[in-house]
Amino acid sequence: MIFKSKVPDIQVPESDLTSVVLTRVDELGEKAALVDGISGRSISYLQLRELIAKMATGLHLRGFKKGDVFATFMPNVPEYAVVFLGVASAGGINTTVNSLYSTSDLVHQFKDSKAKFLLTIPDFLDRALPAAKECGIEEVFVLGESEGLTPFSDLLDNDGSAPNIEIDPKKDLVALPYSSGTTGLSKGVAYTHRAWLHAGRDWFYTFPAVEPGDKCLHLGPISHGSGYQYLPTLLAGGCNVMMDHFDAQETLDIMESEGIGFMFMVPTMANAIVRDNTARGRSFPKLKCLLIAAAPIADATTLAAREVFGDVLYQGYGQTEVLPVAMMGPSQWFADVPGSEPLRACGMPLPFAQIQIWDSNNNEVARGEVGEIVAKSDGQMVGVWENEQATAERIIDGWVKTGDMGRMDQNGYLYVVDRADDMIISGGYNIWPMELENVIADHPEVIEVAVFGVPHEKWGESPAAVCVVAGEHSLTEQGVIELCAEKLGSYKKPGIVKFTTEPLPKSPVGKIMRKTLREPYWEGHDRRVSGS
Repeated sequence: MIFKSKVPDIQVPESDLTSVVLTRVDELGEKAALVDGISGRSISYLQLRELIAKMATGLHLRGFKKGDVFATFMPNVPEYAVVFLGVASAGGINTTVNSLYSTSDLVHQFKDSKAKFLLTIPDFLDRALPAAKECGIEEVFVLGESEGLTPFSDLLDNDGSAPNIEIDPKKDLVALPYSSGTTGLSKGVAYTHRAWLHAGRDWFYTFPAVEPGDKCLHLGPISHGSGYQYLPTLLAGGCNVMMDHFDAQETLDIMESEGIGFMFMVPTMANAIVRDNTARGRSFPKLKCLLIAAAPIADATTLAAREVFGDVLYQGYGQTEVLPVAMMGPSQWFADVPGSEPLRACGMPLPFAQIQIWDSNNNEVARGEVGEIVAKSDGQMVGVWENEQATAERIIDGWVKTGDMGRMDQNGYLYVVDRADDMIISGGYNIWPMELENVIADHPEVIEVAVFGVPHEKWGESPAAVCVVAGEHSLTEQGVIELCAEKLGSYKKPGIVKFTTEPLPKSPVGKIMRKTLREPYWEGHDRRVSGS
């Protein structure tokens, strides 16, 4: 069965990305398009158009050709949009790099993408320059000043008269984001102009309308989730507020002072915000939509966020490879629906997307059964960058295999059970880590938790839990074990419970890395699963 939305379609113009984004510039004029959330520095729509033209011209003068790759390694700053759209206008491909990446991470992405040029900031040069040198990047531009390197301003020092590049929006690539890499080396995910426009449309389709002057706050890396939000905001005539770091109290302050209307955050950010002792009692009268996505969210965090922000919470599901395929707003998320658990769901099928649930042989399973989530969308990758084998493994007859295990219930709610390779098989029983994490995370003394499989002499594997707690707590290992046994059954209880006051290891996009935690327990084993 193919699961689809019944909501009507919205057509995307048959044009290149930059032309579509700039359609309303004359109308919007001096309205702010991009703002630095800390300094208040802004770029208007008219200035944005001018800077994009200068960016494209500067690239042309330096021999940048259609199909060349430009790498951007910066925190969230207003210039991000200038670069992305300028590269797009020049017929190039953008590969945006997470600001938390190490030199070795950079080497992989620069080398794999074959990036020609790089833009970064002075504070990142200690990581960027060695990687750029190793990968043969032709020129490094710096937003700011650094001796011996080209200032970004020099790239824009021209008359903005770049030649028009003929772009086929259905065939020509514009974006090359990289997957988060929690299961191995990250991979380039290739998007055409048209697919990227479709993805932007889909992200905002179920949200309240963005109106000129509405502000969208970007907290997470714009190389990841927030990168899908700023272009739709520009399309609607809104203003993007860029934050180059995350701090819970500072975020709350900016939401109030700037009158933020839209924002995206990962669950770990939401958890930090609702735990801030200043969160309650604040007013957010202009907040229309708070999207929480990229990872499962605990019930307790969801309910606390609703208490703080009101009925403005949205949850979405998608991947770098296929954008977004499911979404739900407060009316679906907090509904009382017989036969469903909306609080535990990740959304309902979006328009323009199709979802199926497959078994290990790529056959559909019955409704309600657990299998791998596969999806088709207007906003999906054309393939893995220069990797036919990986593309063939991920795309089957047009369906993108997500690697996520999930199910679809009778009312159309989609549930992510876990990553396929995170499943624990204990004594023949399948145990999904998220089941235990949801139960443990509901305890008021648990700040965050990760569950993973560890070797067990009798059962093959058994669950282990690592709980982040405050310095003083009354929670015990036995207390957590008994809680899980009571809620889920004795066979699912963890065999090991550890407590720590240190944050759990996370990927650059904020996802808890279970594999990092479980690896020490599997040292000396030739494989990472066991059976009795």
